[in-house]
Amino acid sequence: MPYIRETIITTADKRGKVHIAPIGIIAERDGWIIAPFRPSVTLDNLAEVPFAVANYTDDARIFAGCLTGRRDWPTVPVDGFPVPRLAAALAHSVLAVESISDDSVRPRHFCRVVQEETHAPFTGFNRARAAVLELAILVSRLNMLPREKIDAEIAYLSIAIEKTAGPEEKEAWNWLMQKVTEHITAGNDTHSARD
Repeated sequence: MPYIRETIITTADKRGKVHIAPIGIIAERDGWIIAPFRPSVTLDNLAEVPFAVANYTDDARIFAGCLTGRRDWPTVPVDGFPVPRLAAALAHSVLAVESISDDSVRPRHFCRVVQEETHAPFTGFNRARAAVLELAILVSRLNMLPREKIDAEIAYLSIAIEKTAGPEEKEAWNWLMQKVTEHITAGNDTHSARD
């Protein structure tokens, strides 16, 4: 299995409109693969402006927010590049698309790191943040999982929330749980949120 780093990717269209999406980037050789689903804004933006910024943040609300319709997170320009970074990024990497392997479901964009910068210190791990990240991934796959799996994952992850969450992690968790409840209540077999 490849090494995957969970990030918040910022992209922009040719008019400069920014899109923010949680995407796991895949390590390959000396670069990263971005593989957004078809159709998606991220995919469209990479076709128009072949740059992305991988934002490394410990704010779990951004991951949860992007999956629950809360995408308006502050960004700041990155000198010399057409795509901004998140203001909340602890660090970022500017990725330039070098090649594309087409695919009917998830085209793979091989990117080289062309600039990196650190903005704030990483102050340590927190189990609740990791639980929110795992729940965000689960929410993005609700249509692929049986109800029993969803319930079991939530039961396990909720332990870390109960024991270690601060106000921000609790807020993010509640946003995601609302999405899970809506999915279960509606009896959905499909989930349309794609980035």
